[in-house]
Amino acid sequence: MIVTFSRTVHIDDGVTEDILNQVRARGATTAETTDDPSGFAAAVLSAGLLPVARSAQHDATAWVVTPSDAIALHNAGIDGCRITVQHIGPTRDILDAVVRAEAAWLRVDLAAVSAAAELAALPAVDVAISVVVTDQDEAVRAIAAGAADVVLAHTWTDVQLGELRDALATHLLVERTALPLYSDIDALRAALTATEFRAWCNQADGSGAARPRYEWAPGRDIPAPVPDVRLSAEWPDPAWNSRPASADTGQYRPEIAEILGRALDGRPPTESEIALLFTGRGPEVDAIAAVANEIRERLCGETVSYVINRNINYTNQCYFRCGFCGFSRGPKSLEFRDDPYLLSIDTIVERSKEASALGATEVCLVGGIHPTFDGNFYLDIVKSVKAELPEMHIHAFTPLEIWQGAATLDVDVPDFLRVLKDAGLGTLPGTAAEILDDTVREYLCPDKLRTAEWAYVMIQAHKLGLRATSTIMHGHIDHPIALARHYEVLREIQRETGGFTEFVPLPFVHMGAPIYLQGKSRPGPTWDEVVLIHAIARIAFDGLIPNIQASWVKLGLQAGARLLDAGCNDLGGTLMNESISRASGAAHGQLATAEELEQAIRNMGRTPVQRTTLYEIVGTAAAA
Repeated sequence: MIVTFSRTVHIDDGVTEDILNQVRARGATTAETTDDPSGFAAAVLSAGLLPVARSAQHDATAWVVTPSDAIALHNAGIDGCRITVQHIGPTRDILDAVVRAEAAWLRVDLAAVSAAAELAALPAVDVAISVVVTDQDEAVRAIAAGAADVVLAHTWTDVQLGELRDALATHLLVERTALPLYSDIDALRAALTATEFRAWCNQADGSGAARPRYEWAPGRDIPAPVPDVRLSAEWPDPAWNSRPASADTGQYRPEIAEILGRALDGRPPTESEIALLFTGRGPEVDAIAAVANEIRERLCGETVSYVINRNINYTNQCYFRCGFCGFSRGPKSLEFRDDPYLLSIDTIVERSKEASALGATEVCLVGGIHPTFDGNFYLDIVKSVKAELPEMHIHAFTPLEIWQGAATLDVDVPDFLRVLKDAGLGTLPGTAAEILDDTVREYLCPDKLRTAEWAYVMIQAHKLGLRATSTIMHGHIDHPIALARHYEVLREIQRETGGFTEFVPLPFVHMGAPIYLQGKSRPGPTWDEVVLIHAIARIAFDGLIPNIQASWVKLGLQAGARLLDAGCNDLGGTLMNESISRASGAAHGQLATAEELEQAIRNMGRTPVQRTTLYEIVGTAAAA
């Protein structure tokens, strides 16, 4: 059973802006008051907290109110996920408010938990009993009596929270924001003010739970917060970080344990089960990673591959307006933002020759969609590189580029692909996929290919013998259901064609991304979400896609290597001057030498091997 908690500051006696910033830094997510919060709402939101009011007459993000006020909020169109009903007055009024307002929580005193739990257990009632507690003993008693949520003061320390987690034993303790887990991001986008939505995005992960408070994010030059003895960084206390994951077996949800058991028997999860796995927390994350690692070991053994390649991003000018992209016409205020450029074909060839001289077996060619491009530009690149380097593998052109190239020449996609293949195109990169769920794409990249169009290009390429990588970009406005839909799209394609060589999760780098700077997305995935995206891929794609790659470009080599224990068997390529991640704020991504990749692999107790784009082994690396 999941038990949630929130950390709040009560500000009835008045709290300064400095104090609000301090309590947010200490862990609080909400500021609750019986006064009209309008006077301090700006300061609360500026500090990254969400205001919670005690009266329906006051504007706030969420409310803790009497039954009559709950009905008034409901009548005003406020969604029940923002309403907590106080256990005050006649039982009939309390029950009426809970069911009519569809309230998320029923707040009760500790002495009244059992009576309130009887109401919550009635048919057609979906409310969680919430109790304000002052210490661990009260929290344990409340939960034993039927509470599913506890409200804590902002003064609780990491150690105290860890002690509460361990005292609950068979319960899974998860921190929430002012809003419930699994809150619908599209509904919140419409219901909250822009400042409230920004604050919630900065607080929440993809499941709507409160994010850990570490500074790490994909692209930052900060060591990942992963403990030495486990993969989940859900908790920061010493007890968690020093305890092996095997000690937490009693805290898995039974349904997740069943899915993992079937996966080990060779029965991958269904789409809905994949979505459930993406809600994994703490000990469940470690369990999912362990199963992925066992499947990886069965299939791939102890070798980890990499490719010597060069990325050539031939232009950063693009007429598409993807919210996640800091590469194309990104914010000029960022010091890492390059000026607009367009490489000549001669320059592309020269960079390809430089890569060949350094031992590269592949050049990866990807760029923005320049307003002057037509399909002949892509064709000329392939012909020109092949004329100078006939043995070089050309891994180039996303489905978006293929679609645009065919459209500008007024030819069908299969015909354009056939011409490119005949000219020497070797494989396609699986980028431009982002999230293959159109409900997310509508906000993330509204003018880009839709899911079916991306799939169509890939299927046609595979039918012509052009294999491709597959990717996902996560940690922005996605959620477990969208991630599961993406995986299912890839599985459908792979069952039909078998054309994907690998799967590469790409964590969202938020620092230079317009959608984040506008306050409309989360600041990238948490570390646990990074672990899950790779581990669940190994489990979901078992028997379909044999290679799962960790993107050191987004994560750094050390963090990428840790994912070799979460189902990954490949660390990607040396890249040489990749600039797309860099333009979004990543501190990694320019170059990793073969020696550095090999050492990172050896540090994890694995054997490095150099491969080609199509996973043919070039040779086993020299001994350390």
